[in-house]
Amino acid sequence: MVSRRDYRSMRSCSGWRRFLLLIPVLFVLPHLLSLVDFSSDSVRKDAQAVHSKKLDHLVLGPVAGQGLPDRLHCRGTKALNKTHTTTSSVSGAGNCVSFVTVFTIYNTSIDSVKSSNMVSVVGNVTYSKPERSMAVLNAFANFIQVTMPKSNVVILTDPASDLSIHQSNVVVQPVRGDYSRGNLMLQRIRSYIAFLEKQLEKSEGERNHYIFTDSDMAVVDDIGTIFEKHPSFHLALTFRNNKDQPLNSGFIAVRGTREGILRAKVFLEEVLKAYKTKYMKASRMLGDQLALVWVVKSHPSFDAKRFTKPQAFTQEIAGASVLFLPCALYNWTPPEGAGQFHGMPLDVKIVHFKGSRKRLMLEAWNFYKSTSNIPDMLCLVLGSGRTKYDF
Repeated sequence: MVSRRDYRSMRSCSGWRRFLLLIPVLFVLPHLLSLVDFSSDSVRKDAQAVHSKKLDHLVLGPVAGQGLPDRLHCRGTKALNKTHTTTSSVSGAGNCVSFVTVFTIYNTSIDSVKSSNMVSVVGNVTYSKPERSMAVLNAFANFIQVTMPKSNVVILTDPASDLSIHQSNVVVQPVRGDYSRGNLMLQRIRSYIAFLEKQLEKSEGERNHYIFTDSDMAVVDDIGTIFEKHPSFHLALTFRNNKDQPLNSGFIAVRGTREGILRAKVFLEEVLKAYKTKYMKASRMLGDQLALVWVVKSHPSFDAKRFTKPQAFTQEIAGASVLFLPCALYNWTPPEGAGQFHGMPLDVKIVHFKGSRKRLMLEAWNFYKSTSNIPDMLCLVLGSGRTKYDF
């Protein structure tokens, strides 16, 4: 029988043996490391390959909303219930739809950033940061070309930006202003107002309906129908059940009549005034949304409880008839964490790839190009929505 004292002695000796065995390793390891050239091209390429491999694939997870009758059902990337059409267009009383977005490139010299800002994005395609932004912009225009082929895209940009867009449905329109990062959201409102002023100079037959959107959105179904389904509104906004930020400024629709354009212009001038007087110190990406919410909620008869139910409604605000559309259909965003949502509505119209989801937008467009199937592509988005992307 081993005594407690003998046991402690054995434990102590065993610890010393392990230490003695480590001594040769401690002396030899630095010499072995000195033989490896970590600055060599081969090691650097291997490290880049590992990093690239990590970024260049999607990880499909469980798809939420399965079994719910009004949600998209998927088996992998195969849609089991389909409602979307891919060649719809606005019918009816004549106005086509123009999508208007504000876009600028900060690194204007592509060659100067290729070596230091390369990011492997989709498969084997590698982009610099400006090229990456352009790829998202092109995907934005491509989705519109597929789902609303009679529509066009107007890009409002800094006159100094050199945008190379080779698409028949895209028009670049320079608007003077301050497009610096910290001022971009304020400038976006100013650019919208300047654009609407230009449209007022046109005759009735020359004007379209206008939808002002972020460029990281994919229009996956015809949304021009809102102008027929809701014939009396002047402008439309999207809302969600979020106490602090119930409105998302990434979607603003304007009816293409003189009255609609004029009322929308006055409304946005109120938003601009609220931004400049109340929210100049807000985060550079939130000021316009906070100003938008303030203008809406400051109306004495407005009931903010209506934001808790995903049902469209109309309200007179600042002299304009404002249609409020649920984000669940017109501004749906893939989640970044589990438990945040209950799947994708069957009749979703716009998917918003905001924040870190922009790479998923490029993955989605590439998938659509290979399948020509919007519902299957949405299953890819739905299954990939909980993957964190370094983009």
